[in-house]
Amino acid sequence: MLKKLFLAVVVVSLVIGGIVYTKLGQFTAMGEATENMVMPPETVTATVVSEDEWEQIVRATGSVRAAQGVTVSAEIGGRVAEISFESGAQISAGDVLLQMDTATEDAQLASALATAALARTELARIRKLIKRNVTSADELDQAEAQVKETAAQVGVIRAAIAKKTVRAPFAGHLGLRQVNLGEILKEGTAIVSLQNLDPVHVDFSLPQRELARLTTNMKVRVASDVAPGEIFEGKLIAVNPEVDPVTRNVRVRTLAANPGGQLRTGMFASVEVVLPQSRHVLSVPATSVLYAPFGNSVFVIDEQQDEQSGEKSKVLRQQLVQLGEARGDFIEITKGLKPGETVVTSGVFKLSAGTQVVIDNTLAPKASLDPQPSES
Repeated sequence: MLKKLFLAVVVVSLVIGGIVYTKLGQFTAMGEATENMVMPPETVTATVVSEDEWEQIVRATGSVRAAQGVTVSAEIGGRVAEISFESGAQISAGDVLLQMDTATEDAQLASALATAALARTELARIRKLIKRNVTSADELDQAEAQVKETAAQVGVIRAAIAKKTVRAPFAGHLGLRQVNLGEILKEGTAIVSLQNLDPVHVDFSLPQRELARLTTNMKVRVASDVAPGEIFEGKLIAVNPEVDPVTRNVRVRTLAANPGGQLRTGMFASVEVVLPQSRHVLSVPATSVLYAPFGNSVFVIDEQQDEQSGEKSKVLRQQLVQLGEARGDFIEITKGLKPGETVVTSGVFKLSAGTQVVIDNTLAPKASLDPQPSES
């Protein structure tokens, strides 16, 4: 019985030993294969770092104001007899907007004209008499004064009649009509808003530190979401001499072209003041930067030569960089890179230092300083 049990233990031990030996051989072979395995190079897109010239720009958000804008009002009271405009119409300077009833003034004018004619006749009669020494010089003076007085009365009535004809003070775009036919207007009653929208003023604020760099006639670019992708060119025309003591900002005014009147009074707009001096920068596509709490970095592609085979390969080097201004799809590198170095431009989050790569820019996204997305 013991002999059989011993034989069974020996057989089991031999089987287990064979299995362990086989597995150890497999693991050893796998380890050797892993040590000898060469990872295929990663395919990346890349660009050469070059020195570019960027405009120096001061950015702000402003409000659009009409270069000329007014609420047309009644100068004197009266009843509306005729309305000669439609809401939203484009009009020229001097166009009649509204006519008030002038029946009373017309009657007063007829009476004043008759009185003035009588005064002139009386003056002519007295001048004949004065030549014959029949009347005194005092009567002549009174007659001349009467002529002037009646002429002044005629002028006053004609001025009142003219004020009851409301005209456009300048060419522009009308707003909504605020009066109706037959309505009795009081002095100062608002009739309609009139805005000249080409060109327009764009007012904005800048920090006081920018004052030294601002001069009139600087080029300005204005953009608004009302016209996506369109730039309204203008120039800086005035800087407020006062600085706000609370915000320490200074008010600036720009005159910008507005063909078609797309910019309207009260709209907000993005403003770029272009300074006359440009500056040289090293820039890379923003997708090249790997952002991290310990520091931002890029992957530089270095060329290395194998000492045994002599073959050259491209290997990644992770380089810490300092970032400056971002503009469009690019970002400025102030420290860490030199012109002529090649950096990876996409997929940096999956890369690591020492990785071999091959460059394929066939599907590389095109970076632009002024991107215009087609489906924005």
